[in-house]
Amino acid sequence: MERHYFISDDLDELDRVEAELESEGMDKPQIHVYSEDDTGVETHEHLHNMEAVLKKDVVYGTELGAVIGVAAAALVLLVAWVTGLPETVTWIPFVFLAIVALGFCTWEGGLFGIQEMHHDFKRFQDEIKAGKHVLFVDIDANQASALQRVIARHPSLRAAGTGSGTPGFVITAQRKWKEFVHSMP
Repeated sequence: MERHYFISDDLDELDRVEAELESEGMDKPQIHVYSEDDTGVETHEHLHNMEAVLKKDVVYGTELGAVIGVAAAALVLLVAWVTGLPETVTWIPFVFLAIVALGFCTWEGGLFGIQEMHHDFKRFQDEIKAGKHVLFVDIDANQASALQRVIARHPSLRAAGTGSGTPGFVITAQRKWKEFVHSMP
């Protein structure tokens, strides 16, 4: 899927855009708004706000921390092997230290990530701080014309580029989960 970004300073207009996109056959999990005005987004019927944790780079930071942790764990085991200490003490303390190093680095990476804006949205940092809102829509190739029709009816929306979107199977899973939840008593 491909992600299309648009910038606006009017939540009412974004509400209308999202309603029109849904009427064109796009699902709610395909459409999101990134805004610092969470209350304003929540007061609009159609707007689908991003979860607060997704606005941060927790996942990327955790992954980076895990990579560093694997390197640290490998270094601990390598030093133990080169020095020959496990022959006198056993491998248990070194394996334990390697596991602790991996866990600590992964945890620290997540803590660093939660302090940073998500890397996909850093290019919009100035607009967001200025009170504007970023609408992003994940579409399949067959939905491009529908997106263009809706966007053409809203000239105040400013196109802000494209990027890689959420995989289609994730959006399908979200749709199926929503259908399941609504069908349950």
